[in-house]
Amino acid sequence: MSSVTPFPGRVDRKAVATFDRWELQKILDLYGRMVAAGHWRDYAMQFAPDLASFAAFRRTAERPEIRIEKRPSLRVKQGAWALVSEHGAVLKRGHELGPVLAPLERRLIKLVAD
Repeated sequence: MSSVTPFPGRVDRKAVATFDRWELQKILDLYGRMVAAGHWRDYAMQFAPDLASFAAFRRTAERPEIRIEKRPSLRVKQGAWALVSEHGAVLKRGHELGPVLAPLERRLIKLVAD
C-alpha cells in the first residue's frame, strides 16, 4: 500500500522578502537609464527570507558595482532600504526607496550648455 504525501500549504512555506510592483518599477527604471548612459550592463536579483537584493554590474564577470537591499526586519530601526557599494560599505540607508536611490540619480544628471 502506498502513502499519500499532502501538498504543502501556506503554513509550510517560509515568508520571503520581495520587492512590490512599484519598488521594482522604480529600480528597473533607474537600471534602464543607467544602461542607456553606459554605466551598467547586467543585473541580478536575490530573494531570501530576510533580504531582497538587486545587484547592478558594470561587466557580468565582476562583483556588483552597487546593491539595492531591502531588509524588512530593519524597517522600524534604520529603515528597510540600503544602498551598498562594491566593497560592502553602506552608502545610504533609509525608510523610503526614493531618497536611497538619489546618489545614483545624480550620476545621470549632465550639465547642458546653451
